[in-house]
Order: sequence, then structure tokens, then C-alpha cells
Amino acid sequence: MHVSKRIAAARPLATTAMHERVDLLKLQGEEVIDFSIAISHFPAPESVRAAVRAAVEEPLLPYTAVGGAVPLRAKLAAKLVDENHITAEGHHVIVTNGAKQALYQSLYVMTDPGDTVIVMRPHWPAYVATSQLLGLDIVLVDQPDVVDAAFLDRLPRAKVLIVNNPHNPTGKVYTQAELRHIRDWLRARGSHCIVDESYEKLIFDGEHHSLAACADWEKLGIVTIFSASQSYAMMGWRAGFACAPATWVKAMEALQGPITAAVPALTQVAAEAAFAVGDVPELLADYRVRCDLVVRMFEPVPWIAIAAPDSGPYLWGDITGLTLDTVAFAETLIEEFRVAIMPGEALGCPGFIRIGYIADDEATLRRGVEAIIALGNRLAARGAERPAARVPG
Repeated sequence: MHVSKRIAAARPLATTAMHERVDLLKLQGEEVIDFSIAISHFPAPESVRAAVRAAVEEPLLPYTAVGGAVPLRAKLAAKLVDENHITAEGHHVIVTNGAKQALYQSLYVMTDPGDTVIVMRPHWPAYVATSQLLGLDIVLVDQPDVVDAAFLDRLPRAKVLIVNNPHNPTGKVYTQAELRHIRDWLRARGSHCIVDESYEKLIFDGEHHSLAACADWEKLGIVTIFSASQSYAMMGWRAGFACAPATWVKAMEALQGPITAAVPALTQVAAEAAFAVGDVPELLADYRVRCDLVVRMFEPVPWIAIAAPDSGPYLWGDITGLTLDTVAFAETLIEEFRVAIMPGEALGCPGFIRIGYIADDEATLRRGVEAIIALGNRLAARGAERPAARVPG
């Protein structure tokens, strides 16, 4: 059966593919510990659940405007002003089915096939996969510890720079100085920027600042993406939105209309309640305890370097001293130990592993980490081979 050229080369995201594999094993009666993605053991906020329960009892759930109900967009714009210091109004907001839809629609209206997009690695796999679907020229660059003018000056000409702040998987939180350098670079180059701020509430150290918190954000062409999935433990709710220049929001609505139309009314109710919550101190404190536990467990292990991140639900481990083939490491781990992790190849960095540590209970978390250590110790004792690094992308 013929498949169009547009999709023939596309492959399922490694992140979702591994999670689906875990689900299949569980359906077969297997006990699997899933560190491959971050699924919180916390429930969605009670205010969200209460709002949705009330909405279900209403006699009608009507269609809304494609970009989202007007009152919701106004409230999200107020959140942007109050929390992110972005000068936005309702017409700058479009409500989407999570961050992925916001990313796709943003890139779709900002670029044409053949345009260059810069993605810093390690990266969320959707940045590359979406760019490939849209026929863009992807330039992968290694994210430095500090983003400064010298780093940015070395970047090639590009239509769009994608920034993830806070960052998945390293947990990097961009400083105000770094964001100023990026804004200066955008002004000098005439490039635009997509900033994924989905993890804005999950910061352990430092403070979150939005790139678009400047008077000329709309002229610069900065799109900022938000999601309730991680910040409010709402993975399955698919509630997200984007803040973008008004012209691009209209274009994104034109794209969304024939595909999904508006986000489901219940999801919009959930989004309104979620983004009204603000900070999540109880969730954040729990995550920090878990994060510190895993870091301490790995501290005496010689073949892995893993540091406590400044933010986020992931730990990023360097096992290049053991092996560069982390796909094989992950395969052995799930086949023999029934523990799933995400190999660094999926995020553009062979020799690294990503561990989502926020699911299940503490005992299960410990068992999963012990399995990773056991496999690594076994390979180290045997003198693990170090194959040539695979080409990312």
C-alpha cells in the first residue's frame, strides 16, 4: 500500500514507543518499572477534578471557538502577565491539545519547507520529529553550560531557534543574562524563537524567567509554549496553550480548524482550573526528595556521572565511560530486568540515559535504580565494548 512521501520516512517517537512497549508488557501480566517517561504519582489538582466534575453535570458542552473559549483565553493571558511578565492579551493565546500540537502548529506557520531550524541537544525528540515532518533543515548544536554571546554568534543563519526552558532532560534553567543574550541575537539576526516552558513550575534551584518578557516580543517573533502535563501532573489531560504574535495565532487557528477544531470543552475546563493553581510546593518537595534519593544511590557508582538537576522530572546520566551504545543498554535493561529507560540516542546524545523518577512508590523507585546499577556493574566487570557513536538525528 502506497504511503505518501510526506510521512514515509517518519518514525514513531522513541519516547512514546518505549512507553507503549511497557504498556504491552504490563497487559501481558509482566511487572515493569517505567523510567522511560515522566508520569507523576500525584493526581491532578483537586480544583481541576472538581471543575471537570461540575462541567460534566451541565446539560450542554458546546463547541467553542477554534482557538479556545474567549473567557479562557483572557484568563490565560492574565496568567502570562502576572506570572511570566509577558504583555499578552486573549488574541495572543491559542489553546491546544498539549505541547506537541502547539509546537507543530507554531513551526508550521513560522516556516516553509527548506527553512533552517536550530535545535540544541540533548533535545526533546518531538522538536526534531516535527521539524522533519515539515521538511525543515535541522541544525543540531550541543547546548553549552552557559548560553552567551560567543556561543550564539557561532550559530548558523536560521529561521527559528528552539529553546527549552526549563530544559528536558538536563534540568537547566536559563538565567536572565542568558535570555538577554538570546534576545540580542534574535534582534541582530532577524531570527524567530519557539520557547517550550512546559516545566515552568518544576524548579528546585533558581527562578524561571520567560524569554518573551520584553516589550518587543511580538516584533521579535517569540512563541512560548505551556503545558499542564508536568507542572500540574496532568499527563493524560492533553491541556496546553501557546502565546504567539496575533498574526501567527490566526494562522494557527486556520491550521487547527480542519484538523481538530477546538480542544475538547472538558479539557478547556481542566486547563482553566490548572493554570489558575500557580505554584505546586507539595509536588515540588516530593520530587526533590525522590531526585536526591536517586542521585545518592548513583554517587558511589564509578561508571555513571549524574548530578541533581535544577528542575524537572528527569535525571540525565552520563555513562560514556561504560558504553556509547545506550540503545543496547536500554534493550538489555528492559529485556532482563523489566526496567525501562530512555537511551540518549533518542535525544541526540549517545552514551547518556534519561531516567524519569516521579512514578510509582519509593520502594519501586529504589528497585529500578538498583537494576540499572546491577546491569552497569555487570557490563563494567566484563569490560563493556565501546562502539563508535551513532550519528544523532
